[in-house]
Amino acid sequence: MTANPRSVAESTVLITGAASGMGRATAEIFAAEGAHVALTDIAAESVREVADDLVHRGFSAEAWTLDVGDVSAINTVVTAAAERFGGLDIVINNAGVGGFAAIDAENYEIVWTRALGVMLTAHQRVIRAALPFLRQSAAPRIVNIASTEALGATSRDSAYAAAKAGVTGLTRALAVELGRDGITVNCICPGPILTGMTDAISEADRQTFARRRTALGRYGRPDEVAHMTLSLCLPAASYITGATIAVDGGLMARNA
Repeated sequence: MTANPRSVAESTVLITGAASGMGRATAEIFAAEGAHVALTDIAAESVREVADDLVHRGFSAEAWTLDVGDVSAINTVVTAAAERFGGLDIVINNAGVGGFAAIDAENYEIVWTRALGVMLTAHQRVIRAALPFLRQSAAPRIVNIASTEALGATSRDSAYAAAKAGVTGLTRALAVELGRDGITVNCICPGPILTGMTDAISEADRQTFARRRTALGRYGRPDEVAHMTLSLCLPAASYITGATIAVDGGLMARNA
């Protein structure tokens, strides 16, 4: 057993989409656990504010502006983060965008290209950039954030659902490929979570949906997803790989 099998203290974690929602909650939880946190997001000012707040509270954190659609920027930022903290142990692919459009909508091709670019292609690019550093880690971890839309879709979300389903497939394939390197690769599928993407839904509609569709009868909080992410990244989680875990309040378990 490792000396601290349930601690990520002194590990370095890189998180995409860390300026808000689940990404921010994940950054805060890992920082509180003693990890060095490299926060990245396309929202430059917001991600710097999150990092500055963590540093002000005595944690180890730094922010980088990153558009995950830019492969050159990915390589630059991942390398800079590893150099800043002396290595890289954990990668959390969290960046996402909305992807709703009818299949015959005029803008469908734009929505499709953006959804797959940000939520699937970018995942493998971040992983590829991080691999040289992960292979030097004593407890290397990759966690990809997908969605329950990968497991059961909603009307007009085919681009989003296809991207998220692709993430689950990518996770399984890389778990098999990278297992010999000791790198675990897992996937979390959040259900209805209170984030910026769900802000446009009225409170009444959220409550109705949660009562009808989830076992717990409520929307989840970003930190409830982040705690599962942390659990998969512990040294103690060394024999969990290729898993897709729903953090959905029982959404996928309920059939009526």
